[in-house]
Amino acid sequence: MIPLSVLDQTPIPEGVTPAQALANSIDLARHCEALGYQRFWLAEHHASQALAGSAPEILIGAVANATSRIRVGSGGVMLPHYSALKVAEQFSLLSGLHPGRIDLGLGRAPGSDQRTAVALQQDRRQYAPNQFPQQLAELIGYFEDSLPDDHPFHAYAATLPGRPHVPEPWVLGSSPDSVAFAADLGLPYCLADFIAPRLGELAAQYRDRFIPRHPGDKSRLMVAVWTVCAETDEAALRLAAPARMMFAHLLMGKSISVPPPEVALAWLADRPDVAKAFANRRVVAGSPATVRAGLEQVIKEYAPDELMLVNILHGHEDRKRSYTLAMDAMMPVAA
Repeated sequence: MIPLSVLDQTPIPEGVTPAQALANSIDLARHCEALGYQRFWLAEHHASQALAGSAPEILIGAVANATSRIRVGSGGVMLPHYSALKVAEQFSLLSGLHPGRIDLGLGRAPGSDQRTAVALQQDRRQYAPNQFPQQLAELIGYFEDSLPDDHPFHAYAATLPGRPHVPEPWVLGSSPDSVAFAADLGLPYCLADFIAPRLGELAAQYRDRFIPRHPGDKSRLMVAVWTVCAETDEAALRLAAPARMMFAHLLMGKSISVPPPEVALAWLADRPDVAKAFANRRVVAGSPATVRAGLEQVIKEYAPDELMLVNILHGHEDRKRSYTLAMDAMMPVAA
């Protein structure tokens, strides 16, 4: 039995306002909670015409208020943009408001282009240095009050607003570096197969390298997979086309809202070379039977403790239907 979760990137369909996209995320979270999904994570992207989730810490609070059981978290907070103390305070507060339900997924990607990454910095004279391992260790130190006594920020752990409640930290990634960050600190790891597929060797490295931070801690691996489910294979492939067009524009340095399927299919038909650019990406798209077979292949490759499904579709009701059919398809193997 394997739990299923959701990563929501708050897509902005063509003809829909960003504000409505935010409302759609909250509605989708309620829907997925009713279906029995384990977690609902919200992504961080900046300066995008396609994705409205620039501040997951705020959207997490709104989703947690609108639901009652499902765990809610970030997928993820891009830690290099922020101070570890500020993130600790935000997620401590969320945990105090929603005890036992808040996850803190942490990544080191910019969630944007490099120009936007600089715009997000306080000091714009140069690119910010990569201090993710140090930031991560400091953040865990705040939550667990484990910073050394002589650490200049040691006293701040006692001031976190949500105590005694804390979030569950996760490391996100798809590289040996992110495996090392998670395993060396004894943290659970979410592997982004939807970004870099077929990386079973990273799962093995994570388990082999894992160092328990507390007695009894064990490695925990979640794999995030691009998944589109519809009544038929043809219908699912039609629904998957808008995201392909959107990402193709992103590779060209352009940001567009999520187009309707008919627009995307016509655009892609005129550009067969675009298909080659996405040939190595895994997209589990099809009928319930096809999706089940595809996700079972992912389980076979990674032996994960949990699967996280992600997609970007133009129609909000199509997204809800996709998660309904995917859960129904996986019910015999889902928790």
